[in-house]
Amino acid sequence: MDAEVIIAGAGPTGLLLGSELALAGVPTRIVERRPQPSPHSRALTLHPRSVEVMDMRGLAPRFLAAAGTTVPGYHFAVLDTRLDFRALDTRHGYTLLLPQRRTEALLEQRARELGVRIDRGYEVRGLAQDAAGVDVVLRDGAGRDTTARARYVVGCDGGRSTVRQAAGIGFPGTDETLTGMLGDFAVFDAPPEAHEAGRAAGVLAVPLEDGLTRVVCVDPARMRVPSGEPVTLEEFRAALVRLCGHDLGVADPRRLSRFGNATRLADRYREGRVLVAGDAAHVHFPAAGQGLNTGLQDAMNLGWKLAAELGGWAGPGLLDSYDGERRPVGRAVTENTEVQTLLGELPLVPEYRRPGTALRALFDELLRIEGVNRLLAERVSGIGTAYAPPAGADPLVGRRMPDIALSTAESGATRVHELLVPGRFVRIALAGDERPAARETHPRVTAVEAVSYDDHAVLRGVYEVLVRPDGHLAWVSRTSDPEARAAERKAALADWVGA
Repeated sequence: MDAEVIIAGAGPTGLLLGSELALAGVPTRIVERRPQPSPHSRALTLHPRSVEVMDMRGLAPRFLAAAGTTVPGYHFAVLDTRLDFRALDTRHGYTLLLPQRRTEALLEQRARELGVRIDRGYEVRGLAQDAAGVDVVLRDGAGRDTTARARYVVGCDGGRSTVRQAAGIGFPGTDETLTGMLGDFAVFDAPPEAHEAGRAAGVLAVPLEDGLTRVVCVDPARMRVPSGEPVTLEEFRAALVRLCGHDLGVADPRRLSRFGNATRLADRYREGRVLVAGDAAHVHFPAAGQGLNTGLQDAMNLGWKLAAELGGWAGPGLLDSYDGERRPVGRAVTENTEVQTLLGELPLVPEYRRPGTALRALFDELLRIEGVNRLLAERVSGIGTAYAPPAGADPLVGRRMPDIALSTAESGATRVHELLVPGRFVRIALAGDERPAARETHPRVTAVEAVSYDDHAVLRGVYEVLVRPDGHLAWVSRTSDPEARAAERKAALADWVGA
């Protein structure tokens, strides 16, 4: 075997997945067709759940130090009323504005620290799997083909994923019907009234590092142009004049591109020893900046499950639960981005301009209702992600474990996310009578007794929890009797981490 796992693609999803596997002791190799990291950034944001993911591995300080700005919310369909992330149940109630290339650099640093092998300039050309592993055909920069073997392969190689296609995984959905334009400009000199007019017309202008400004727009006169057609500076300026009454003073473009609304979801996330994650599993219009963030959470879900399978301690169906848990999330993201795209497109179509404008006004009014705003904020941010509990399990199973502060008998003051840094399960006794049980040891579980902890509505009536490595609840006990709870605990540990 060249590695236990070969990951195709050194984007954020592949790099985080490689780190998660290496943290669990799995020899991992990442292959990437690009010889160098891209100097451009498709995505610009880390939403609250992604910042929590970094916090759970002790990486949040690196990302916060690298970011220039945090903002307290984000847009939904570029409506005037923003989603309020400050109201969410998280310590990270903000969006971290961080260009993708810097996110990738930080994740690559992390992967290399953990010993992940990253080979650039190698493109996956095909694969074949058998009962024991997968043979992957790789082509190097000189056009030479070699074959590498691994026990599992994960395609994190984008929307046109060779891994997905070679594994025979379908990618149903809808073709592109709408395109927008994106430009990163060294010169941006917009008068205030033009800037405001552009915002009202759905034009986004976001300051980037190095003094650049990213401008994103959908031009009614050009929104049916195929995404493969190059964008010119003249076209971009003309679009801005139509939308804003002014070209916003854009000049010296460092990047111009077109993007479309093709929306697709893999019909399964696993085919034997081949799995897909990130854009290889789901593509959609880049509404509300959810693509990169969804991919990171795919990686967080898959990493410990694949490590468990390779380590021989995974329970029946654990690896298949990656598809069962993450594919519904992918479907929800593709659906809400389609809604946002429609809200932006209808007012641009002459025959739907009036009802489309009215629909946007209605949605904007609804977003001013606290409960509606929070619901959509939870969905876009990832904070609301909850996996369906198994039959008979406590309703909390599958939900995020709150990052409460607690004082433990073992190490004093800490937080749940700090306990998750090693990537192990965490068992937290909240009952105050668990000193003997808390001293029980298990190679895959950190067990602590909470002498005191923050009051949290989710945990009222709960005596003990088992938290998965990805921060979701695996087991919850509401049993006050220590002996009965010990029996529950024994069964839960057997189910989740092996006898």
